[in-house]
Amino acid sequence: MRVLFAGLPEKSHLYTMVPLAWALAAAGHEVLMAGSPSLTPAITGAGLTAAPVGSDHDLHRDMALARDSQDADVANWSHLGYGQVDWTTLLGRYEISVPWGFARYNEPIMDDMVALALHWRPHLVIRDPLAYAGAVAARACGAAHGRLLWCADVYGQARESFVELGRDIAEAERVDPLAAWIDERARDYGVECDEELLNGQFTIDTLPPGLRPPSGLDVLSMRYVPYNGPAVQWDWLREEPKRPRVCVTLGSTNTEAYGGDYVPVGDILRALGGLDVEVVAALMPEQAERLGDLPGNVRAVSGVALSTLLPTCSAVVHHGGWGTFSTALVNAVPQLALSTYVADQELRGRALEDTGAGLFAHHSEVTPERVVEQTRLLLEDPSFAAAARRLRDASAALPGPHDLVPRLEGLAAGR
Repeated sequence: MRVLFAGLPEKSHLYTMVPLAWALAAAGHEVLMAGSPSLTPAITGAGLTAAPVGSDHDLHRDMALARDSQDADVANWSHLGYGQVDWTTLLGRYEISVPWGFARYNEPIMDDMVALALHWRPHLVIRDPLAYAGAVAARACGAAHGRLLWCADVYGQARESFVELGRDIAEAERVDPLAAWIDERARDYGVECDEELLNGQFTIDTLPPGLRPPSGLDVLSMRYVPYNGPAVQWDWLREEPKRPRVCVTLGSTNTEAYGGDYVPVGDILRALGGLDVEVVAALMPEQAERLGDLPGNVRAVSGVALSTLLPTCSAVVHHGGWGTFSTALVNAVPQLALSTYVADQELRGRALEDTGAGLFAHHSEVTPERVVEQTRLLLEDPSFAAAARRLRDASAALPGPHDLVPRLEGLAAGR
């Protein structure tokens, strides 16, 4: 069969899709990965066939100008489940998020994505949860269609809440900014919005069930397989650490999209240097350049994939991003997440804390002294490592990407 992956121009989102795309290709299926032109090098670098569509969005420009937007209520989707929020609040969320977020991601790629689908005729479309252009394309060409999550499914949960709470709203007052936008945008293709289009016929979730928010959607579980882009296992990673190794990493999104990190990484590294540990700061070159002098037991590195580094670590201090969180989880590494509240990061951080496998702090609460205290706790209290191993085992029990292929073949055939 032909499988079209529909992504958004965020590398961290794309990287979650790569292992399933590999599994489908290895099973003999034709795979295309569609996305904005800026994603093409990352797609081809993963050994996949890229289909550039449309143009790149300008959302990152505005993100860098409004760094505090990550902590605005409208950016936090962690408390929008049924019973946590009222319909009016959800309506306000959609009234802002649709034009300023969802549409700006999708408008530049919508026409080309649909044209690609009508030309190539995929049997199955796997899309980013926010890539509504992929949903419209699937409906336009009659393909089966599902979402592959890069987050806890806060967007699906919010949608279920909005629909359920809307039943109690008078019809004359019941408006739906998300459906109205898609209806207006997709009518030229004979496509109308409904809940199946928004949520997919199925949702692929790589979180262990204990970390997922409640959902009434059809969920296919899949084990998270780390892919961090080009990777090299450097010789020093093949040596046993002489002291507990602590990874500090802040990802790339905050630097690339928001103009900088939200915590004082240089001060944190100098403070961690006072512990009897080996600290490895896995940073982008731009981040490393600003560090200043570091203690002798702190090493700053660039170009080190977390999938090669974290298996050697006893703890990780990070920014709460999905790829770092999930790579640490499948390697049983206790985590300290120093995060903003954007998307699902609060929900996921609190859920991690509830399992006992890590700690969560909003970046505004972060001081070097607190990071040292909490890192010491992760290392010295064996309950954190034990809980991290339980999460790893729960993840390992999920079907791998290759196990999911027959299910996807059946769904596509049924369509």
